[in-house]
Amino acid sequence: MMEFYGYHRPDGQVGARNHVAIIPSVVCANDVAQAIERQVQGCVGYYHHQGCCQLPPDLQRVTDTLIALGLSPNVGAVLIVSLGCEGTDHKRLYETIAASGKPVEQIYIQQLGGASRAIQAGIDRAQKLAIAISGYRREPADLSQITMAIKCGGSDTTSGMASNCVIGYIADKLVDLGASVVFGETTEFIGAEHILARRAVSEAVAGDIYRIVNEMETRAKSLGCDMREGQPTPGNIAGGLSSIEEKSLGAIVKSGTRPIQGVLGYTERMDGRKGLWIKDTPGREPEILTGMAATGAQFMMFSTGRGAPQGFPTMPVIKVCGNPHTYERMQHDMDLNAGRIITGEASIAEVGEEAFALLLEVLNGRMTKNEAIGYFGSIDIFTMGPVI
Repeated sequence: MMEFYGYHRPDGQVGARNHVAIIPSVVCANDVAQAIERQVQGCVGYYHHQGCCQLPPDLQRVTDTLIALGLSPNVGAVLIVSLGCEGTDHKRLYETIAASGKPVEQIYIQQLGGASRAIQAGIDRAQKLAIAISGYRREPADLSQITMAIKCGGSDTTSGMASNCVIGYIADKLVDLGASVVFGETTEFIGAEHILARRAVSEAVAGDIYRIVNEMETRAKSLGCDMREGQPTPGNIAGGLSSIEEKSLGAIVKSGTRPIQGVLGYTERMDGRKGLWIKDTPGREPEILTGMAATGAQFMMFSTGRGAPQGFPTMPVIKVCGNPHTYERMQHDMDLNAGRIITGEASIAEVGEEAFALLLEVLNGRMTKNEAIGYFGSIDIFTMGPVI
């Protein structure tokens, strides 16, 4: 049995962090929520741009995502900041998180008489929550209780040759230890979806892989565009990637080699599922990191070649850099230099074991570099319809 020390939650999850999450239920409450967070130690906020003037399916999607973020194992308590007239189901948001056993408070800006009074009330309640969870202690937990999320961004040719290979090594190791791994970026399956489908545990799962790729391409076509007009990105092209197919072949390497158990929707949580899973997400960081944190992942392994420094408020993001030159330039943002594979100084397995040792330290409390400098404010929720 391989262990780490984490925070045991009332619902059975185990967290690697112990944050008070401040959740604005609508974009209109962001400024009040930010003012509260700045004043109270131990708080982080989910500052999204959704929650009103959207069609019902998207309002449900936003509500479900905020609930999943509040249920994160890395969150010890929650303060919900509501305006009072938003389209999200702020009552269900409160009731579902409270049912998990976590301390939860909620304030309404309109009922309290405006922003300044809501800020004062929110500071008082956030302070109470922060003090209440400050005495929680880390206790032993088996590594099989972990969910690792995977992402690549700012990719170049070294991503598929080094950093993605290291993360694939870790993915296989964690699956073999009984843990859970989830990867996404449906846009970066295009041209390689048949390779992923071969690893599906059933024909139904293989069908789901083809389905989400087709749906992603259909959404682009509905606007008169081909996906290839936006992928690969200008940075990818400058980094040597010639086509979406080439990018996809490198991107899927980070999933490792184990069988794919199923496909999750954007708001779905792992809820005890084991093994390797796909989550249907876009590739852009603010939306995919939110979706991955909503699975209940305690941390993320993030592969990059050109350098992508941002993280996520409640989910440590370990940056694995495949380009040795980028690592030297951005070493205050990159957590691990996988560029040594490119230079011949180390093998994939050797760097993979270093990455595994690092993730254990992060689970036990070591800060990632983006956590240390607070680079994790840009999040958002992936919605499907128009703002109306």
